[in-house]
Amino acid sequence: MTGPGDLNRRLVLEEPVDTPDGAGGVTRSYQTVSTLWASVLPASAKGLVVAAGRGVRVAHRITIRSGLEVTTRHRFRLGARIFQIVALREQDGEGRFIEIAAEEHTD
Repeated sequence: MTGPGDLNRRLVLEEPVDTPDGAGGVTRSYQTVSTLWASVLPASAKGLVVAAGRGVRVAHRITIRSGLEVTTRHRFRLGARIFQIVALREQDGEGRFIEIAAEEHTD
């Protein structure tokens, strides 16, 4: 259960914006939807090999207050760190908090 002092990180919620690239595809950028308080807890880490380099995928559990329309198309930003949303669920039966499974990729 989430307590009053647990939401101690200020995250930026971003949504994708697709712009036609003139060659039949799109260029994706992100725009800010809202800045909100959240709890960010690392859940697990896994090593990756990506394009001849090594990296780490860290799974996080992010908790926010409900009220905003958040989907797996959105992402969170904390400074230079990006958290891709993988799944969402209501944390309590009262609908006050949303628990989000998110992944952060690091080099």
